[in-house]
Amino acid sequence: MAHEIRFKEYAGTDFKVLYSPRLCIHAAECVRGLPNVFLPQAKPWIQPENADVEHLARVIARCPSGALQLESSAVPAETAPSQAVFTLLAHGPIYVQGEFTFPDTAVRTTRFALCRCGQSNNKPFCDNQHQQGFQAKACQLKPV
Repeated sequence: MAHEIRFKEYAGTDFKVLYSPRLCIHAAECVRGLPNVFLPQAKPWIQPENADVEHLARVIARCPSGALQLESSAVPAETAPSQAVFTLLAHGPIYVQGEFTFPDTAVRTTRFALCRCGQSNNKPFCDNQHQQGFQAKACQLKPV
């Protein structure tokens, strides 16, 4: 499948950082949060040995697209809201939070970003094409 969700693994001492290029929208929360671990110009670009697992967990939880995930027995697994939450960003994507499994895969996630502008080359996921002039209001949708 051409658009399959896959994660690359970057091993730390007793944990793994997982990264999916397909889900990433380049919000750069990781780079701002841990610039000594997430080095876009380096190979490999993720160097998990440069931070402790607790700090990594906090920064990875800030990733709005779910492209970054952490596997570790040292920190609790990320918890999802009990019901799905959809946040429509002003002039941007739809952030989805909840407990999800992607179709035809065993990949589980608690968050991802969907295209809202219709211009993504990575549909149904956002790829930041909305930055080319897409205009829309923000709101949050919650189950009733």
